[in-house]
Amino acid sequence: MELLGATLSKIETIVTELGQPAYRAKQLADWIYKKGAPDFAAMTNLSAEFRLRLGECCALSRSQVITRSPSPDGTTKFLLEERDGERIEAVLLPYSERVTVCVSTQVGCAAGCKFCATATGGFVRNLTAGEIVDQVLTLQAEGGRRVTNVVFMGMGEPLLNYDEVLSAIRLLNTQVGIAMRKMTISTVGITPMIHRLQDENLQLTLAISLHAADDETRREIIPIAAKYSIPALVAACRNYANVTGRRVTYEYLLLAGENDSAVDAMRLAKLLIGTLCNVNLIPYNSVYGKAYKRPSASTVNAFRAVLEEYGIEVTQRFERGHSISAACGQLRAASD
Repeated sequence: MELLGATLSKIETIVTELGQPAYRAKQLADWIYKKGAPDFAAMTNLSAEFRLRLGECCALSRSQVITRSPSPDGTTKFLLEERDGERIEAVLLPYSERVTVCVSTQVGCAAGCKFCATATGGFVRNLTAGEIVDQVLTLQAEGGRRVTNVVFMGMGEPLLNYDEVLSAIRLLNTQVGIAMRKMTISTVGITPMIHRLQDENLQLTLAISLHAADDETRREIIPIAAKYSIPALVAACRNYANVTGRRVTYEYLLLAGENDSAVDAMRLAKLLIGTLCNVNLIPYNSVYGKAYKRPSASTVNAFRAVLEEYGIEVTQRFERGHSISAACGQLRAASD
């Protein structure tokens, strides 16, 4: 039985089956999720006999850090190896007032985004809830500060691994102690899953990787988007915001000559007028082997000005980790 990823209820069942008092379950869960114990031997307030029995019937699988890539701005990208030898990436972003971790949800990705390094390697498998939580615990230990924010923006499409991602979110909330409002799911827009997420009525932030305001351009950039039209996607996001009261973020990756014209900006503004949202502009972070280019600063400013003229709230991502190829998939690709 794998304990990393198990709920407190499941841990209670295991503890009682091993003939231990119920309160041991809370102690065990605290060692796993709050203290990030690497193994059972580290759980010093549990008896040696109990730890031995746990080792005989249970596992506590933690990833191994293969590579650390620090940036001068404090960002550190990690290449982690799972017990089956598959490798994933996670990024630690420390700020003065918070610590954010960007986690992966899959090994590889099936979305096939043309600009993304992860897509180059294709899809391998989903990560388990335990493997997702492990990334937070590992980077928290590496950084020496408590993680306060988690963004599901690493390798993989979170909503194509819905059940494990939601299980991880609940564990991060109830066991690790990270507030729901401090967690963000980033998706290319798997519309049926957005409806399902809406029904959960959790106080998560939903971020949509939109990247185009017309279906033709979007399908070219994001092949999986052919299954989900922009009008249907925006309608699902509008419903999500109405039910949860949470503002939806539309991520818009600016690709020079592809989706960064004044006409593109006007289409985007008209699409989002009247919705509870904001737009996060992201000038492209170059990926080796990809033909896309970064737009000029003047082009970015002109695009933003059009949106603001229409009353759309706009932010521009403060870029970190550019010097360490922090775009997801780049470190894993370099290690292959």
